[in-house]
Amino acid sequence: MKKGFTLIEILVVTTIIVLLTSIAMVSYSMFSKSSRDARRKADLDQVRAALEMYRSNEDTYPVGDWSALSGTLTTAYMQSLPTDPKSPTYSYYYSGTANDYTIGSFIEATSPTTCVAASACVSGCKYCLGPYGQK
Repeated sequence: MKKGFTLIEILVVTTIIVLLTSIAMVSYSMFSKSSRDARRKADLDQVRAALEMYRSNEDTYPVGDWSALSGTLTTAYMQSLPTDPKSPTYSYYYSGTANDYTIGSFIEATSPTTCVAASACVSGCKYCLGPYGQK
């Protein structure tokens, strides 16, 4: 009696291995997107908290865009402004007046409705915060 594997058995095992590898790659990709999105939301919450501390001390919000926050918030409220985990492909957005602001970010994994600041974001904001929470 001859010992060994037939061609059919080898093809079946190879097909199963390829399918399992494909499933693992898709799962890993979605996990990576979700973790970057969680980081973006946490970054925006941190900036939002710094903006509220600034408002309580100065009775106004910083006026300008994201670059204007660098000197304003990093002196006393934050060590440095966060950067997007997938930089430079995406970036954060800030637009502020004395009484209101909007901070936003692109979200990869989910598809929430596009926020008002979407046209100003580099890649289209899908997650925006203001003084009273999510916009």
